[in-house]
Amino acid sequence: MFHHVKELQFNARVSRPDPRFARLLLEQFGGGNGELKAAMQYFVQAFGCRHAYPDKYDLLMDIAAEEFSHLEIVGATITMLLAGVNGEMKNAVERSSLSKVMEGKQGREELVHEALTNPQFLVLSGGGPTVTDSVGHPWSGNYVNANGDLTVDLRSDIAAESRAKIVYEYLLQFTDDPLVQESLRFLMTREIAHFQMFSAALQSIRPNFPPGVLQGDPRFTHTYFNMSNGEDVRGPWNEGEGPWKDGGQWAYINDPISQVRATEGLVRQPIEGAPVTDEETRALDRELSAVRSAEVKTAMPSGETSWSTYDNGGAGQSGSIARKPRKNK
Repeated sequence: MFHHVKELQFNARVSRPDPRFARLLLEQFGGGNGELKAAMQYFVQAFGCRHAYPDKYDLLMDIAAEEFSHLEIVGATITMLLAGVNGEMKNAVERSSLSKVMEGKQGREELVHEALTNPQFLVLSGGGPTVTDSVGHPWSGNYVNANGDLTVDLRSDIAAESRAKIVYEYLLQFTDDPLVQESLRFLMTREIAHFQMFSAALQSIRPNFPPGVLQGDPRFTHTYFNMSNGEDVRGPWNEGEGPWKDGGQWAYINDPISQVRATEGLVRQPIEGAPVTDEETRALDRELSAVRSAEVKTAMPSGETSWSTYDNGGAGQSGSIARKPRKNK
């Protein structure tokens, strides 16, 4: 159950109208890296881990709810940045009055030009936020990444927070309004906090690498192919232990063309660098498959179920599972 509290999580304020920046800020309202995308992504992901990872369900729902509150902050800021414009758009008689808001005839002409590049922003919305990005592309469910594997979803969420953070960082360069900057810094900082939360949640799942259940083919998991001419560039991505900390080492293939030919298209590629054999990898596949399957099956109730239980005395219980016994026929 959602309950709307009229006070914003962070008190959004503006010093003066700025329709041009309002349009840019639409990126964080209905854009591919915006607050609506984040809220819907975490909301959708939560359902898949409801039984197996109830703690992560709680985390995802909490952050999704906060992202909706951030969407409200962005929408409120856009509306305040359009103060005057949205009122003047309703003035169907005195068309010239819009120029007062837009600092003269030139400002009005520029606003008309911007409306042509994003017609929904002013022509259809009348001066409020639209569920689009800054150039008028409508929000799409395709923005939402939910793969049904929590280790994959959390990595998507870490990436989403990173992209949202950098968009706010860029937006800060396009406004000199100190009050708007204050709101943007708050929103940007919460992206950092969510990044850390998702990172911690991912680390609490063991094992979490590689993503998913199946292990990789050990002939190729620790192999780096030098696909460029010129000086060899080496680093922790192609030499030494790498990120695994599993005792493996990178196997550097300096001449991949010769290697492919010598191994008949890598079919006869030997295992180099990986600390496990093919048989051990398959055993790990079976073991982890059983573990992940058991996590879901043991958490799933049998018989008729309901999503929540309700306390008639007051506080409802979110995140609980109510079982109803089967009736014997």
